[in-house]
Amino acid sequence: MRGVEENLAEARFELGVDGSQDVAAAYYHLEGDRVVLTHTIVPEALSGKGIGARLARGVFDELRASNRKAILICPFMTAFYARHPEYADVVVSAPGSRTEENP
Repeated sequence: MRGVEENLAEARFELGVDGSQDVAAAYYHLEGDRVVLTHTIVPEALSGKGIGARLARGVFDELRASNRKAILICPFMTAFYARHPEYADVVVSAPGSRTEENP
């Protein structure tokens, strides 16, 4: 399995799986210097294998490494963050969380 890579042209973070043409992706758009995570897709063939969690962890790690902050709109990313508060330094807004604010 490869690591998470940012595809700037498609405005998404991607996680490819060795031996498969399928790619899990987390889509975003920018609001100023913040990355708004809007939608996550894990192909059916990869479902139930922890690919979504690996993608989410990779996205948050990439944002942390590049000193960027995230606004969570995507329900999957919001749920992942609720279970992983260690990413509080990356997330500035998430529905129903302690970081919710009006950005």
